[in-house]
Amino acid sequence: MVSKIKDFEFQTQCVDYLIDKTIETDSKQVITVKAPTGAGKTVILIKYVDQFLKNTGNNTAFIWLCPGKGNLEEQSKERMEELAPHLDTRNLMYSMMAGFEAGSITFINWELVTKKGNTALKDSERSNLFEKIAEAHKDGVEFVIIIDEEHLNNTKKADDVINAFAAKNIIRVSATANKVPHQEFYEISEDDVIGAGLITRAIYVNEGVDEKKEIQNDYEYLLDLADEKRKEIAANYENIKVNVRPLVLIQFPMGQPETIKAVEDKLASMGYTYDNGMVNIWMSDEKIVSEDLINIDGSPAFLLMKQAISTGWDCPRAKILVKLREGGSEDFQIQTIGRIRRMPEGKHYGLNILDYCYIYTLDTQYKMGLLSSLDKAYQVRRLFLKDEAKSFTLKKEMRDLDFDGLGERETLEKVYEYFKEKYKLGSDKRVNQENLEAGGYSFSHEIDNKILQGIFRTSEDLANGGSDNKIKIKTTVNTHTHGIYLLHAVDEIKKVTGMQSQKVKNILRRMFSKGKKRKYKFIELENSDFYAFIINNVKQLKMDFKSVTSQMGGVQLSFKLEPKISDFSIPEMELYKYSEVKQCQLMRMNAYREYTNEFITDKTRSKPERLFERYCERNNNVEWVYKNGDTGQQYLSVVYTDAFLKQWLFYPDYIVHLKDGTDWIIETKGGEVSGHSKNIDMQIGNKFNAFKLYAEKYNLHWGFVRDIDEELFINNTEYVEDMSDYRWKPLSSEL
Repeated sequence: MVSKIKDFEFQTQCVDYLIDKTIETDSKQVITVKAPTGAGKTVILIKYVDQFLKNTGNNTAFIWLCPGKGNLEEQSKERMEELAPHLDTRNLMYSMMAGFEAGSITFINWELVTKKGNTALKDSERSNLFEKIAEAHKDGVEFVIIIDEEHLNNTKKADDVINAFAAKNIIRVSATANKVPHQEFYEISEDDVIGAGLITRAIYVNEGVDEKKEIQNDYEYLLDLADEKRKEIAANYENIKVNVRPLVLIQFPMGQPETIKAVEDKLASMGYTYDNGMVNIWMSDEKIVSEDLINIDGSPAFLLMKQAISTGWDCPRAKILVKLREGGSEDFQIQTIGRIRRMPEGKHYGLNILDYCYIYTLDTQYKMGLLSSLDKAYQVRRLFLKDEAKSFTLKKEMRDLDFDGLGERETLEKVYEYFKEKYKLGSDKRVNQENLEAGGYSFSHEIDNKILQGIFRTSEDLANGGSDNKIKIKTTVNTHTHGIYLLHAVDEIKKVTGMQSQKVKNILRRMFSKGKKRKYKFIELENSDFYAFIINNVKQLKMDFKSVTSQMGGVQLSFKLEPKISDFSIPEMELYKYSEVKQCQLMRMNAYREYTNEFITDKTRSKPERLFERYCERNNNVEWVYKNGDTGQQYLSVVYTDAFLKQWLFYPDYIVHLKDGTDWIIETKGGEVSGHSKNIDMQIGNKFNAFKLYAEKYNLHWGFVRDIDEELFINNTEYVEDMSDYRWKPLSSEL
């Protein structure tokens, strides 16, 4: 009997749902529960396990998997022992000695079974684990796996461990789960948890941020606001005679030493230090944590932390989150809010100031969190290669690492010519600025941001916070503190060009910053204005630099590239994403056994890919077709160069082997709808030319395939975007 805890209707309903689904013989294997932080997911799972073992057959053993960092599996085990001491709780080592027995609950840290290094299982222990699982199966033990929170172990080892248990059901609980067709799905609404008084009634974002005031220093401004709010909350607790000391969490996305030092100095100037116990720090490489940190009357007022602390850490007195930017364009990850949403005594006080939590951040984008790795892990199926495709080989290309593209001068000339032509720039700096502004560039002297401000009831409301809740703020440029912002902006451009950061920075300075060298100069900005220009315009600069790289002009064909060559053969085993369909059909022409139309849905393949695979299925000349991977050394790759002669790898979509022994290599791209191109690949021309050379070199048939009105067309002569051009021929005329 689970005792010592208050029952909430939403928890009971969730437990009943889990019992029903795990007793049903025809339920889907994976049962996903989306539970907001503060819903009491550990309590729900403990109640479920207790009721299941009490009311059903006794041949089930539970495996409770917890995320790696910290000791969450020990915390969960201790919680179960506290609330349900009659249950048989174990750690992994105990079960590996005694076996996985019916009625037992084994708590396992993911890192123990998936990571290399000191904490991982040795090979002998790993084989012992699989032997113990096999023994349990022989004894008629059924497994139910519980996956607590998310794990980031979407690896073959993790998959092997889960598969070895051959669980009747896998229950996963997460605050950021997504509904997928082949899983059972249950959602606990945030409104239910708010109504129970377990989490705050609302989230107040950037209270007191004044859009009329120019911010001199981000960190100091936000910390002053947060401390003022902390003191106000503390005074209100005192007034109603509640012994809670509010805690401010200061989150650093990356934990840059200079950022941390600046915050430590600011806090010290306010009278808060490590020495007087008012400041704690919890980073991977540094931890100063008071014993009473998570107590509701704990002494520390500020905790410096990174994102990693957001999993499995519970401190209900945390009321304020200050999220600092260490670059210019970071997103606010909404799941972090869970750390400040719990009510310290599990109830509302009837005062907004105590029933709200508070966020201070200058981030402009808010994200609910991406599809978790775990969701992805269960949308794949393992397939094995047919015998007739096992002997197939081709040559694949890898980058020649001895060549690094054009030099800085040649690169600068290309970028300069592009800007000059696109924005009609010349020698008149004033006209140049006007033309760039007309093209969307900002020449503000400050760093401009539109930030969210307002009260939001749920995390979803916050994620959907519209333009009505945005205010415009300006921050004075400080070339010392904003140096890191500039580096991040430069790095964003580096990602799309492959150039070294210093080369990017030098080119930008030659074109837009004051300096002795006048050649290539469009604008002569003072240093602080140059910082503001780059930081404010990083998105536009990225797009323009990317457009430069996509230019062709014959370079590809005249430049003699010597890529590294190695053998490619189709992997004997592949994990493909799939999505359930109403009527499952075997795709007989695929290179893999048991490949069905579940692998070619709108969730797993683009429209031209789906059309192409169905075309091959109907084509009697095809012996087999193989869908190549998007990245990785095991897949077929071709080297292409961009306009800067930077090398990139391109992975053609399909290999088609015909019954007469002919081989085709096919790349699919977005086609046309109502005369408008759906192709979004700016490098399509460069890839086309490289692909053409590759096919000629190895005597292969090839083509780029695109769609119009459900029909497929192929081009393997000269690339043109317009599909009405004669070079786009019906696919049926070629293949």
